Amino acid sequence: MDRDTAEPAADALPGPNAQRWVDFHQQHAAPSEYSHEFVWDVTREADGPFVTDVDGNVLLDFTCHIGAAPLGYNNEKVLSKIREFDLVEPLKIAGQDMYYGSGPSPEEADIPGSSHLMDRLIDVSDQYGMDTVFLSNSGAEAMENAMKITHDHRSAAKYGVAFSGSFHGRTLGTLSLTKSKDVYTRRYPEISGIETVPFCADRGCDAESCDCGFFAGEGSRLRSMLSPEGGHVDPAEIAFLTLEPIQGVGGYRFPSEAFMDEVAAVTDEYDIPVVVDEIQSGVGRTGEMWAVDHYAIEPDVIAAAKALRVGATISRSEVFPTEKNRLGSTFGGGDILGSMMGAFTLEAIQEHDLLANATHRGRQAMEILTDETPDTVVDVRGKGLMLAVEFDTADRRAAVIEAALDRGLLTLGCGKKTIRLLPPLDATEREIALGTGIFLDAIDAVSPSAAAT
Repeated sequence: MDRDTAEPAADALPGPNAQRWVDFHQQHAAPSEYSHEFVWDVTREADGPFVTDVDGNVLLDFTCHIGAAPLGYNNEKVLSKIREFDLVEPLKIAGQDMYYGSGPSPEEADIPGSSHLMDRLIDVSDQYGMDTVFLSNSGAEAMENAMKITHDHRSAAKYGVAFSGSFHGRTLGTLSLTKSKDVYTRRYPEISGIETVPFCADRGCDAESCDCGFFAGEGSRLRSMLSPEGGHVDPAEIAFLTLEPIQGVGGYRFPSEAFMDEVAAVTDEYDIPVVVDEIQSGVGRTGEMWAVDHYAIEPDVIAAAKALRVGATISRSEVFPTEKNRLGSTFGGGDILGSMMGAFTLEAIQEHDLLANATHRGRQAMEILTDETPDTVVDVRGKGLMLAVEFDTADRRAAVIEAALDRGLLTLGCGKKTIRLLPPLDATEREIALGTGIFLDAIDAVSPSAAAT
């Protein structure tokens, strides 16, 4: 497949082979939220955003596996480096319990491993004074460990602060911080002491114009809940405040500068540790390495995963426990191939200037979508290649996703009425024009018929 000339070509989806794979999978799989019945054929041609399914359909993937494949499929920026190595089993070891190397010294390593990945994560986070990393298996584990280390760091703490609309994972601990959809949390037990504050998703508001509930009276709901301001929570007893700099599952909600400035001011004034969840928004997705780089907040902990292929909790050494075995993860950091992919992804972002590319191609997509979307689109928003199109109804959103898939474009919903678009970080001008063109055709096809409910 030649990425420079590839075009989507899709018949009715799912095709007969895909349906057989879906049926086979569902025989024993617990129900989950499969967004569409596209079945990627891992044995067939794919390149960047283009991928072949088990029926031979060629699709243009603007989901990047919900950001977990930041450079798309079979990208030579990463694969060309992996081919240099003659990997041997086991490719996964108890990484937090066993050291591993690949040669006489880290500088002469044949294979970059978890130690190199941590070193590179510190390089891209040193603007926040971060010098220590704990690797795990997933984003939820990265967030769980962020909660653990901040509670340990402030041992008298009773509280954590989260925001409405948030999604931080599906473990019991992270579900206590997840405030987006009831289906994620209903009837599951919660950890105590989590306070919820409104997330200000009007990206153009200020304290005077905000109607989301965050700003109230002379200050904010965050400030007023603190006991020095007449509230019920002693800030010295808050282990952490956590937020997604840009909410993902909750609807690609972009906060206002005023909101982020107030969160930064309150957490700084009362020395409240800030945990930023960069699992979907981080690793170059917004045109900066971390989405929080766009805002005034100075994080104390960064939780990352997806694009890194492993989970990572990044902070300063004084925040982490010094006691051995206080943290642990049998395979955390022990996925040798995952650690390589994470290290090579960070290298590719730097070597090919992909932060700048994400900014330029994101601006291109925003201009096309803003100029040409009909009245059924109520908002187009984005930073870098973290893009969202919000519709007037949930039914119309669902119909556009289906119409786009029929035309060979993979997209994903989020929130209640929004579609997220996640092209690869090295997307070309042609690919952005092609994908947005198909997307606009899908909108036009369903707009007259989609129910306005």
